[in-house]
Amino acid sequence: MADIGNTDHGNTNQKIRVAVVGASGYTGGEVIRLLLEHPHVELAFLSAERAAGAVIGSVHPWLRNHPKAGALRFRPLAELARTDPVDVAFCCLPTGALPERLPLIAAHAKRVLNLGGDFRLRAEDEVRAHYPKTAEHPPLEDFAYYVPELSGDVPEGRFVNLPGCMAVTTIYALYPLFAGAEPLATDRVVVDAKTGSTGGGRGSNEPPAERSGNFRVHKLYGHRHAPEVRQAIADFTGAAVDLRFSTHSLDVARGILVTAYAELRDGVTSLDVKRAYAKAYVGKPFVRVRPAPKAPQDFPMLKAVVGSNVAEVAIAVQGGQVVAVAALDNLIKGAAGQAVQAMNLMHGFDETSGLPTTAVSP
Repeated sequence: MADIGNTDHGNTNQKIRVAVVGASGYTGGEVIRLLLEHPHVELAFLSAERAAGAVIGSVHPWLRNHPKAGALRFRPLAELARTDPVDVAFCCLPTGALPERLPLIAAHAKRVLNLGGDFRLRAEDEVRAHYPKTAEHPPLEDFAYYVPELSGDVPEGRFVNLPGCMAVTTIYALYPLFAGAEPLATDRVVVDAKTGSTGGGRGSNEPPAERSGNFRVHKLYGHRHAPEVRQAIADFTGAAVDLRFSTHSLDVARGILVTAYAELRDGVTSLDVKRAYAKAYVGKPFVRVRPAPKAPQDFPMLKAVVGSNVAEVAIAVQGGQVVAVAALDNLIKGAAGQAVQAMNLMHGFDETSGLPTTAVSP
């Protein structure tokens, strides 16, 4: 096992050695893109079995004009054992692929940041239902579930799991309603989450012609992010929410928009809700609460966040009802960017290092 005891979290002039495991997928490509511009990172190892030997620009054409692109090649994961240990391994493998590979990665990485779902859930029955490979291969050590804005101190352990993209969008939308001494809303919550096509990964078998110009149901019941949201809200607030969680597929490449509906408890006012959202995210550079939206374009939307590590959140209250809306880029704030943000915090770097705050359009 690699020793993490000598990591200097306070030295912001250090360069840490980083590996990206599963680097040929969309999320792996975004991790590479962000880290190529990071002032404190050396990309030491990139693994992709099918693309082994290829330069990164041949797999991710959007990276091929970067001056470092030609010098970086994908390698088989087994070669990690013949490489000097890395400080951080970003694991961007498909669901079910990490458990068998974790012993090798953990033996040669001081810290493992997992962007996949395998180690997010704790309840054994839910792990078996949604992540059967994880049930067959439990981790060597527990994974800490980490949301940078909500988890408090950085985890002390070596293994950290980042949240799912639709899950964390939903968590940002709901957290302020339940974070106070007394919840502002009743426990019954309905969530409608809409996601772009990259949410299905590079291996998705959905033909582009069927997605183009279309808007369809993805999963009305039983999505694996539902128990994750319930677990996270309970961990961060102590509230047990009765969650109804449905997902839909958008005809866009990237981006998530979540709309959450809840009933306010007796005596809770619109001002109480506005104050709760402002308080929850004050000082959090990557979660922006939209001030009193009046027109539709004032609310969170994909064009305002895609390409950035920013999540936008807004609420509307009418009578005893509250609707919370949240939007983010599923590949950045929902995955690669959030993982880089976590790395920054764990190593004492500026939280915003290497992370974009402006969107791209059109």
